[in-house]
Amino acid sequence: MTASGRVAGVMRAACLAAMLASMPAAIAQPRAGPAERIDTLKRIRDTGVILVGVRESSVPFSFLDAQKHPQGYTVDLCLRVADSVKAELKLPRLEVRYVVVTSANRIAAVEEGRVDLECGSTTNTSERQKKVAFAYTTFVAGIKMLAKKSSNVTAVEDLRGKKVVVTAGTTSEKMVAALNDERVLKLEILRAKDHDESFRLVETGAAVAFPMDDVLLYGLVSRSARPDDFAIVGKYLSVEPYAIMMRKDDPAFERLVNRTLNEMFQSGEIRRIYAKWFASKELTVPMSPYLREAFRLPNTHPAWP
Repeated sequence: MTASGRVAGVMRAACLAAMLASMPAAIAQPRAGPAERIDTLKRIRDTGVILVGVRESSVPFSFLDAQKHPQGYTVDLCLRVADSVKAELKLPRLEVRYVVVTSANRIAAVEEGRVDLECGSTTNTSERQKKVAFAYTTFVAGIKMLAKKSSNVTAVEDLRGKKVVVTAGTTSEKMVAALNDERVLKLEILRAKDHDESFRLVETGAAVAFPMDDVLLYGLVSRSARPDDFAIVGKYLSVEPYAIMMRKDDPAFERLVNRTLNEMFQSGEIRRIYAKWFASKELTVPMSPYLREAFRLPNTHPAWP
């Protein structure tokens, strides 16, 4: 990204932060260093506040609607966790404060104590497990490619020598870099701030393809002005289990989060929430065998390969 692009990105982030600061549910928190241990339940009991990290455009998992209110599948799950925290701590009320995070800063936000739960579309990986804790898997996606139908791109090999865009800080960014080296594709890789920006680069022809988790691509296409112009193509490049992030070494909070999720899995509540977001006229994504298994046997297995 050019210097001017970085400046524009910073200005955009600053504007968003200022806007959210005016919302009752949004706050700016002082940073705690990664090495500083935080007892999450104690802090919530003392402050009456739970800090929930959300995304701007990870539809349908975590996004801001037209009124700039957080919405989505993972947001709903985190609100259910907040209810459990309130009951566990016997609080008369619990304030949910939202903090917008990006693909690039979400892990640091968890480590530094700016959010207690990161409720987005984050893949559980072995590398990330060194820095943060992941709750039970709540969705399983796979990386494919978004391209215009007119581009005739159907496989990774069709990208040779062309421009592709990735969202900075995502697993697909690393996947594309590795494929570029392994297969000598000679790609020009553009890096965007968020998924909306990545989609716009394909939409305008600035990039020929956008590799990303398939469900997020379907969400972007469903909201576009000309959805029939686009196709999601190629073989799966990976299997991506999504999960809520928390700080490491906070076992009491982690147990409460996972107990809440398991109760939802066992009662069938998770399927009702899934249907709300993935079985609508705007977006239909059948539940994969991997996800059905994750609901039947809760786990924190990382992505593969």
